[in-house]
Amino acid sequence: MTLFEAADAPRVFGVAPGVDFPAALISGLEARSLGQPPEALARVDLIVNTERMARRLRQLFEDGPPRLLPRIRTITDLGTLLPQVVVPPGTSALRRRLELIRLITGLMAQSETITPSTSLYDLADSLAGLIDEMQGEGVTPEDIAALDVSDQSGHWERAKQFLGIVQTYLQETEAAPDTEARQRLRVAGIAAAWEAIPPAHPVIIAGSTGSRGTTMMLMQAVARLPQGALVLPGFDSDMPADVWAALDDPMMSEDHPQYRYHKLMRDLGASANAVRNWHDVTPPAPARNRLVSLSLRPAPVTDAWRIEGPGLGDLTAAVTDMTMVLADTPRAEALAIALRLRRAAQDGQTAALITPDRMLSRRVTAALDRWGVLPDDSAGTPLHLSPPGRFLRHIAGLFAKRMDAEMLLTLLKHPLTHSTATRNLHVLHTQRLEQAIRHRGLPYPTGDTLRMLVDTEMADTGFAAWITWICESLLDKWQTGEAALTHWTAEHLRLAEAVAAGVGGDTAHGLWQQRAGVEAQRVMAELLAEAPYGADLDATDYADLAGALIAAGEVRDRDAPHPGIMIWGTLEARVQGAELVILGGLNDGTWPEAPPPDPWLNRKMRHDAGLLLPERRVGLAAHDYQQSVCAPQVWITRAIRSEDAETVPSRWINRLENLMKGLHGQGGADAWSAMAARGQIWLDQARALEAAAPLPPARRPSPRPPVAVRPRKLSVTEIKTLIRDPYAIYAKHTLGLRAQRPLVQSPDALLRGVTLHTILERFVKSVVSDPTQLSRDAFLDTAGAVLAEDVPWPTARALWHARIARVADWFLEREAARLANARPIAFERDAMGTLEIPEIGFSLHGVADRMDQSADGAVQLYDYKTGKPPTSPQQKLFDKQLLIEAAMVEQGAFPAVGVAPVSRAAFIGMGRNPHEVDAPLDEEPTADVLADLRALLTRYLDPAQGFTARRMMEMESFAGEFDQLARFGEWDATDTSNPEDLT
Repeated sequence: MTLFEAADAPRVFGVAPGVDFPAALISGLEARSLGQPPEALARVDLIVNTERMARRLRQLFEDGPPRLLPRIRTITDLGTLLPQVVVPPGTSALRRRLELIRLITGLMAQSETITPSTSLYDLADSLAGLIDEMQGEGVTPEDIAALDVSDQSGHWERAKQFLGIVQTYLQETEAAPDTEARQRLRVAGIAAAWEAIPPAHPVIIAGSTGSRGTTMMLMQAVARLPQGALVLPGFDSDMPADVWAALDDPMMSEDHPQYRYHKLMRDLGASANAVRNWHDVTPPAPARNRLVSLSLRPAPVTDAWRIEGPGLGDLTAAVTDMTMVLADTPRAEALAIALRLRRAAQDGQTAALITPDRMLSRRVTAALDRWGVLPDDSAGTPLHLSPPGRFLRHIAGLFAKRMDAEMLLTLLKHPLTHSTATRNLHVLHTQRLEQAIRHRGLPYPTGDTLRMLVDTEMADTGFAAWITWICESLLDKWQTGEAALTHWTAEHLRLAEAVAAGVGGDTAHGLWQQRAGVEAQRVMAELLAEAPYGADLDATDYADLAGALIAAGEVRDRDAPHPGIMIWGTLEARVQGAELVILGGLNDGTWPEAPPPDPWLNRKMRHDAGLLLPERRVGLAAHDYQQSVCAPQVWITRAIRSEDAETVPSRWINRLENLMKGLHGQGGADAWSAMAARGQIWLDQARALEAAAPLPPARRPSPRPPVAVRPRKLSVTEIKTLIRDPYAIYAKHTLGLRAQRPLVQSPDALLRGVTLHTILERFVKSVVSDPTQLSRDAFLDTAGAVLAEDVPWPTARALWHARIARVADWFLEREAARLANARPIAFERDAMGTLEIPEIGFSLHGVADRMDQSADGAVQLYDYKTGKPPTSPQQKLFDKQLLIEAAMVEQGAFPAVGVAPVSRAAFIGMGRNPHEVDAPLDEEPTADVLADLRALLTRYLDPAQGFTARRMMEMESFAGEFDQLARFGEWDATDTSNPEDLT
């Protein structure tokens, strides 16, 4: 079969930007097959660049009339193209990285200053990428070693040590090449076989830009075949010959969208002007093609704008089907895109969002979910964001970090934990455990503390068995030291399956089910198979390695999505077709992405060695942009601000804007404004969609509940709250609300106060039993013992111990004076009392930190404070704790002391500036205190009295426990209260 006429020059065809490339490719094949026998197409070897394009070509063939299909294969799957070309069996990419980690570890053992151990996998991945590139471009280690580095810094000396690993690795793997090396060997073998015996049937490479050396080698071999041809996507036939010639210097032009084609044709011994049109297909907007082509001219020849610009004619028609969306924020951008995609789905229009910004694509997918539209995302879902990926990363983290309450409950609440038929009971137990942890404060749960919950609070058999399962499966997995990778991987899998199987060990769990589970199992199975090639690692390095491998996995579901709404990466933009194309995230740094830093070779060294320049990525992204922006209907979107700063528009958008606005006589500025106006319509719709009707701010609450449900019992410390913030008393006692303690506990002021009380009580008791213990050493030893028991945070322990040591001498001096005057008779647990006020049916209960009694029977009350003690005026008006406790003592409310006079009551401040503050007992007699207290409580038993929020807060900045419930912030202290009778 002959599709092409004989020719001496290489046969290279192009398809204009904006044309549906697969459809045009098939149309050209059909036109050239006219008059051929039916089996002619079946003899064609059609090599395409991606599996996605191969699927679309097959779909288009199947949608057409019945016929035989060409042999379609991807450029990375050439094993069946010439079966007689045999290459050695290869090694997996994972094995290569594990072997490189072993070599890097050996190098680091010789020089610990080279790099931190936490970067093992990143270093191995970077070196593997360099090896891939060297093999793909045909660059040898000798080429790297021969570079002129006379003007380089000392960094090169360190880099050479790692590049020596590359040479060692390549020498050791010649018999077992990796994927990139096998591809180059295969392509070289195919090219040699074709040179000896050229195939008589047509061989076509379509859709590739020749951006990699191995691919370029294959394209050159095909182009020289008798019936070989290249079909280039997005070929710009509007560029003049002098502009093509200006692309000759890669150091200046590799970021141009057409540079790869110029290099391809130059390597074939021809010029880009020799590229012919593949098929007579008119681009959707020829005027736009010319406009975009002119806007992308290389920097040295942009003076052509002034010369060729007037020849573009009226620009309004060129951009009629273009819309510019300039959103204020990424969220607004995503919502406007989602609205347009929803309209396309309703109208039956095929639409594609093309963006390299995965965050934008996820935002758009989330926004479309409200209308039940699931786009077909070519990138799928990253495995590490799927339930199995997150679960496996959590399990790996158990080896590297001490288990805390957050880690425990994160795992217990994961949908794959105990993912068996009895998971509902597991969820119930998890809820009960969380409440217990929050209530009791268990920052680092242990087997003993969890079993204590069974003994004291939840002693049913099912919960006990569940706690035992937790202790065996999740606790005490933290490991130090290095171990073989096989050990870590096997333990990781064993533990993951045990946690997923639950209490009964049910193997029918959900960890490896559905597409995400199958992909996760594949990743872990590959790691287990290749683990013998890895180095010994510690738990942190293993967790990093496992996390990186899981992050590299992708989960795709091509059956569930909407068939006409797609999200593509920029690669798909070269070879796909859609009626509406949305180019999203067109900001510099996103599209094009900033070239990643190269830790090994600078730009000049790469050029001298024959490696790819960083601008190659920019050039490929520019080609994708040119191909996409010429589609039938185009949206260009960008966010003016990111989360933290103003963004810079993509260089291509800047060029297009500058060109259009410079052509005043051709309506360029007006056309640009019209594009933005069309986008603003959709931004306004997005803003209207999220607009919420304004609600009037809440008024300052002052609820008046029925007297029957008002509190009849308060603690002494709550009297201060009743005076300052009565609403908190209403919320706590009438509504029965309690503030939830944080799950992620920290060494806060509450714990510091409790710990200090324990230290002082234990120390004073020891001194009462043995007066010789009244020493600095004994005091600090007691503090250290209590801190070790009650404060699991090493940093907080050291800090608090230092604070206590700073005030130790002052406390011991004052304690000696206290003990000389009186003897401690009751401490916190024993100093509990209740004062009944029968005339109003109220009871008051209190706990004194410490009670001393002198020889004459008088009682001395003390209260410890870690912060600043209240002043005498504050105690008179608000902080009446000691005054009320003194009155309760004299009323006989404390059984530990009976009825006794109170000679002193004082706050002992143990803060930065330690001091004591006496309660004003002389100015506030106990009879007056009780009378004021009775009047206060009686007032709040009056149906007309409301519990006003933040009634007399000492400072506006003070936070109330129920400020959020009271909606503080919608009102402030200057607002009048809003009494409201409740029933």
